[in-house]
Amino acid sequence: MRYAGVAVAVAGVLVAAGAVTYSVAEDDRPGTEPPAADSADAGFARDMAVHHQQAVEMAYVVRDRTDDEDVRRLAYDIAQTQANQRGMMLGWLDLWGLPKVSSDGPMSWMGMAGMAGGEDGALMPGMATDAEMKKLGTLNGKQAEVFFLQLMTDHHKGGVHMAQGCVEKCTVGVEKRLAQGMVEAQESEILLMTDMLKERGAAPRP
Repeated sequence: MRYAGVAVAVAGVLVAAGAVTYSVAEDDRPGTEPPAADSADAGFARDMAVHHQQAVEMAYVVRDRTDDEDVRRLAYDIAQTQANQRGMMLGWLDLWGLPKVSSDGPMSWMGMAGMAGGEDGALMPGMATDAEMKKLGTLNGKQAEVFFLQLMTDHHKGGVHMAQGCVEKCTVGVEKRLAQGMVEAQESEILLMTDMLKERGAAPRP
């Protein structure tokens, strides 16, 4: 099954991330200053934690709106992976003694503050609006599957862009490695979701 290959790749990211608490200590060794509140490391951790939270919410919504096993399995893996990563990023902020919110706009660490403008709940590029989240919760079956796959494809594209920014700008090694893992896993899932949409007579949104 095509899905199995992606699931294995995602599982690999999770296994690698499972030791992240210990790896952080390596980056936080004596004599090394923790990242500043306005650093790329802190900004990425804060923003991606918010971004991931919406993906988890979308995944659990669609699991209740369809009986399709492939969609339900994909949604479950996304929810588990991104909830795990979100917890790690919030944990890093605690470890570094930094706040989980900032007065700076989302993605300001990338020089992109105000790109999404928070319109209808979409705080960052790729995030679904409140209206889209509400709509997802009203659909069932194939309609729910298609809309979820379209929303999550957009969401992943935004996430990949942000993770690439961390790969380029972050200084904490373990965070850069996690960001690179996100890029690889989410790009694989974008390809998978494009195929799943095609099977349902649909396509990603322009």
